[in-house]
Amino acid sequence: MKLNQLRYIVEVNRRGLNVSAAAEALYTSQPGVSKQIRLLEEELGLKIFERSGKHFTQLTPAGQAIVQAAERTLSETRNIHSIAQEFGDAQSGSLAIATTHTQARHALPPAVKAFRDNYPRVSLHFHQGTPVQIAEMVTQGEVDFAIATEALELYDELVMLPCYHWNRSIIVPEGHPLCSIQPLTLAAIADYPIVTYVFGFTGRSRLDDAFSAQGLSPEVVFTATDSEVIKTYVELGLGVGIMASMAFDAERDTGLVALNADHLFTSSTTRIGFRRTAYLRDYMYAFMQTFAPHLTRDVVDAGIQAHGTEARTQLERELESAMEQR
Repeated sequence: MKLNQLRYIVEVNRRGLNVSAAAEALYTSQPGVSKQIRLLEEELGLKIFERSGKHFTQLTPAGQAIVQAAERTLSETRNIHSIAQEFGDAQSGSLAIATTHTQARHALPPAVKAFRDNYPRVSLHFHQGTPVQIAEMVTQGEVDFAIATEALELYDELVMLPCYHWNRSIIVPEGHPLCSIQPLTLAAIADYPIVTYVFGFTGRSRLDDAFSAQGLSPEVVFTATDSEVIKTYVELGLGVGIMASMAFDAERDTGLVALNADHLFTSSTTRIGFRRTAYLRDYMYAFMQTFAPHLTRDVVDAGIQAHGTEARTQLERELESAMEQR
């Protein structure tokens, strides 16, 4: 049994049983992947995949258990490499982060700059995607950290730690009628077409819940994953923008006005997630604390050890208190 064989069966499963896609992702050939899977099945004396002709159709019951075991083995293999690198040179390495455009553009730059000043020999790699894609990247070991507002809570194998709270602003052109309404209401906003985030992005669910709670059904005419795109289409007169307050810069976004909406929407929480079984190098702890100062090494370790709903809820309360004191 070879590690590459385990990588092949895991990747084929991740790619919806598409051997060609798995081979491309692993930078190898489709015949090579097929051959190694066949050799592994022969060694084990059972089938991992059901077939229809030359195509895989599903995992066998044994294959499901084998793929799960292979994922754990590959995770531990990555941990061994990390341990070796840590003891070989604690100041160098790489850090892969999956996040959304809003986090990468508006929340992370100060932390990245400070981290790079302290760890100049650690290379940073950013991957952007939907919150679900981001969570899957970290669960599959493709990245070290996932930073997002949505979706991370859906994955039990992740340790999820709150970093900061944020809320939204209503973005309109200067002189828009909403600028004169005090206090601003959801009903007033709902009279205009809405330009906002794609569902599942950047706290969008909180926005929808707020309107629904008041029996309002605003007309969402345009959605995007990028705050800059939302502002562009507000400028064009397509509608009223609703987006993260941190994405608005009064000096840069001339011609637009951000109306405070803290009283209209409950705040959202950005979290950082990582695999519970991952080996965290010293600079990984350092990055988390640089991004969210309350996430000290002891707090992160407590998060890893917090098993069960009661323990996680208690830790969440403590972290909420720490964030409020900042």
